[in-house]
Amino acid sequence: MTPAAISLRSTVWLTLAMMMVAAPHAQRVPPWLSLLAAALCIWRVHLARMRFELPARWVMIFIVAGAAAAILLHYRTLFGRDAGVALLVVMVSLKLMETRTRRDGMVLAFIGYFLVITNFFYTQSIPTALYLLACVWLITAVMIGLQYAQEPTDYRVPLRTSALMLAQAAPLMVVFFLFFPRVQGPLWGMPSDAFAGITGLSDSMTPGSMNKLVLSDEVALRAAFDGRIPLPNRLYWRGPVLLDFDGRNWTTTPRPVRFAIDVERRANAVKYTVTVEPHNRRWLFALDMPATLPPQAGINADYLMLSRTPVTSRARYEVESWLDYGIGSELGPATRRRTLDLPPGFNPRTRELGEQLRAEFASNEAIVNAALRRLREQRFIYTLDPPLLGTHGADEFLFQTRSGFCEYFASAFVVLMRSAGVPARVVTGYLGGEYNALGNYLIVRQSDAHAWTEVWLDGRGWVRIDPTNAVSPARAEGGLAAALPAGVNLPRAAFTNNPLLRQLALTLDSVANAWNQTILGYNLETQRALLYRAGLDDTTWRTLAILLIACASLVTLLLALLTLRAHRKEDPALAAYRRFCAKLARAGLPRHATEGPRDYVSRLAAARPDVAPAALAITGLYVALRYEKMFRMTQLRELKTRVRQFSV
Repeated sequence: MTPAAISLRSTVWLTLAMMMVAAPHAQRVPPWLSLLAAALCIWRVHLARMRFELPARWVMIFIVAGAAAAILLHYRTLFGRDAGVALLVVMVSLKLMETRTRRDGMVLAFIGYFLVITNFFYTQSIPTALYLLACVWLITAVMIGLQYAQEPTDYRVPLRTSALMLAQAAPLMVVFFLFFPRVQGPLWGMPSDAFAGITGLSDSMTPGSMNKLVLSDEVALRAAFDGRIPLPNRLYWRGPVLLDFDGRNWTTTPRPVRFAIDVERRANAVKYTVTVEPHNRRWLFALDMPATLPPQAGINADYLMLSRTPVTSRARYEVESWLDYGIGSELGPATRRRTLDLPPGFNPRTRELGEQLRAEFASNEAIVNAALRRLREQRFIYTLDPPLLGTHGADEFLFQTRSGFCEYFASAFVVLMRSAGVPARVVTGYLGGEYNALGNYLIVRQSDAHAWTEVWLDGRGWVRIDPTNAVSPARAEGGLAAALPAGVNLPRAAFTNNPLLRQLALTLDSVANAWNQTILGYNLETQRALLYRAGLDDTTWRTLAILLIACASLVTLLLALLTLRAHRKEDPALAAYRRFCAKLARAGLPRHATEGPRDYVSRLAAARPDVAPAALAITGLYVALRYEKMFRMTQLRELKTRVRQFSV
């Protein structure tokens, strides 16, 4: 038996579905690849429309080899997320070029479902989910159309059937989402290139690097507080601590991790829940100074919280912090040497100034105050666009340019402190955040990235000193926008300045946060908590399997009963015809019980010639829909319209 050939209509709809699924990848794959895929799709529709033969096999082999070689040259591999997705997009387009039969179309539609999943490798946002749901709807409708390719049905019929099938599948989807057993880790791992484009803090810092980061509008974390949110100038989110300096770059090496926090003085405790976005590092951000550790987390000697594994997916944890604290009252010899070390041959003027401060002031605290006073009095400028620094960066910043972003101030200040014999280090992280009243949480973005310092003072230990505040106190109190001159192009500037747009942005973020917490954040702990509230203390795999099977069976039974009930409903064509007969009966022309539609309309035409044309049209539509197996939605709508308009 010869396989049924795919029709022009099915080819067009199948091509449209594949293009719709692949469209989001156009911003991720090379432009030439998008153009190639689009050209192949257009070519396939043109061949179907003109009834031309499809390309020979050798032509397809040549295109496959060329596309694979080009992808290999571009990505340096055929494996991984980006290269794999690019290869899949090309192969789907090429498969379309050799789709001749309905069976080929069904295979390509199944591949389209897999292509839908690849979009979630990049983002799992609500708009993405809604768009991909529309793609699934269209692909399912195409498959339905392929099953009835010989039937000249209206294109809206498979779309309506597809929507009904997805609606019927939704309850089962909810059951599987709630009760399918979760595991501690992912069932599969993302390839290494999946995190290459992640924006966030680094374990190194160079003057000029962080001011690029603050131009990003991406969310770094969200925090919901138990009680009042601290003042903006207390919201220092501690990140990597940098101790090593080579004359230009600040770096650090891994420090020992412990699972207990040693804080000498404690006051002003705050409790809050942090939802941190994936950044492919082990850092877990907390306000200075963390007092508790989340499960599966530790803390290093620099009081940076660390996860056991890199944060490659959204992580949620509860933590408590002390806003007033004291740490490191005893400074070990190794740490002292490391926090006083400076590379020889760099920044001679800063070294000389540090030595002068040491000779003039006896205590470390007096030296720190004198340095801060110098920053305030010499009119330093806080700017996102400072001049480039040369070999002696601290010298040029302190004595020449006097303008820079937070990392300029932090770097030069630590160099100056070390030159004066004061142990000091650079701390990076985030400062402040934007309050969202709709969800009662704080949004901390990459644009809130900040660098400050810690100096060691006798009798007090490590003390946070933010040299940027000496120049621009508004940075800590009002955020980045308040600290910079008017007219500076910042991310979200249009939203911040327009109350309506700002409210809209916060509303959308609140919805996105609810989506993240409820759907994307539904993990093993959340599942256990849900079942515990339902009265199930023992949430083993056996319990979950029983729940899953029982609930799925119940939902399937209910859906089956509803479907059978719907099928028992009266035929819509018969219902319309009965309304037509009822109108005639009220006019004194009833239909006999043994009289067929054609006999009835013949008698009616003889008795009432004035209504004969309308009656003949209604009867003809009814007979075609009821007995000739040529069901059309357009004919049914016409029948209902004619019956409604009919009058005797």
